[in-house]
Amino acid sequence: MGKGKIAAQCSHATLGLYKKLLRRAPKALNRWEMCAQPKVVVKIESEEDMLMLQEKAKSVKLPTHITIDAGRTQIAPNSRTVMAILGPVETVDKVTGGLKLL
Repeated sequence: MGKGKIAAQCSHATLGLYKKLLRRAPKALNRWEMCAQPKVVVKIESEEDMLMLQEKAKSVKLPTHITIDAGRTQIAPNSRTVMAILGPVETVDKVTGGLKLL
């Protein structure tokens, strides 16, 4: 993906998780908002790796949202492109700590 596409996909994932948490966990969302809404972008190698990370996040009770691309530009339709995770730094690091920054 090009830089602009990555930025758009990250935005979709953040908004998707925000909407999900607005309904399901408003207190967690409020804590995130009160802490300047930190975001960190890391790199993974494949959709399979992303799905494994999602399972790992779920195992430690972190909410996630995966963006699925419509396929109108650079990506094949229905491709999983980006995942958002929200939670305390220490817990998120258990899931993503070994990944490199993008």
